[in-house]
Amino acid sequence: MACIDIHEAAAEETAQIIRGEGGESVAVAADMTQLDAINRAVEATIARFGRIDIVHNNAGVVVPGGPMDLTGESFQRGIDLDLGPVWRSAKVLLPRFLEQGGGVFVNIASIAGIRWTGYPCFAYSAAKAAVAQATKAIALQHAGQNIRANAVLPGLIDIPLVHRQIAGVFGDVETIMAKRNNAVPTGKMGTAHDVAAAALLLASDEARFMTGDTLPVDGGQSETMRGG
Repeated sequence: MACIDIHEAAAEETAQIIRGEGGESVAVAADMTQLDAINRAVEATIARFGRIDIVHNNAGVVVPGGPMDLTGESFQRGIDLDLGPVWRSAKVLLPRFLEQGGGVFVNIASIAGIRWTGYPCFAYSAAKAAVAQATKAIALQHAGQNIRANAVLPGLIDIPLVHRQIAGVFGDVETIMAKRNNAVPTGKMGTAHDVAAAALLLASDEARFMTGDTLPVDGGQSETMRGG
């Protein structure tokens, strides 16, 4: 497995966790907003492992603000980071998947792309809605070529990124975390492991008859949307 991050140290940290659990992993530094960087990351991965069969796109950022709050620069940043990698990875890897006879894309969208979650994050919501539809477009165009594409739609997930990007912007950490937990029907936010488990399922042969699907991982929130 190749772990890709704009910061090599972060990629290496994840790679070490995988190796510590008996897996094989390499860290690759790449800016997912740059097509050339993705090309280089793909070449480095193939040099190490021989081929690529599964692509997991989870690069993203929450740019806060409604339409009136965003600048052209901040809006474009959200689109580049939340939607751009899906196109760039498809552009680079679809030819290889076609040549080798198949492959799998698992893209991370969000329930913010299909529902109002209580946070004014216009660029993020727009980009994640586009990720879900882009995933369907890839899946259906290449359904007859043994190429699958599915998207995971996480709900409220308790990860460090949330503490950095939401808490402090929309309120103090303790209040925001309590409000987020209360917004989930199960009474508690999910974890990164919950999202990873769904992504692993979609990437596996167990999901061989799934393509173009969007899978919510949200404790039922998208069915009720009690606020958040």
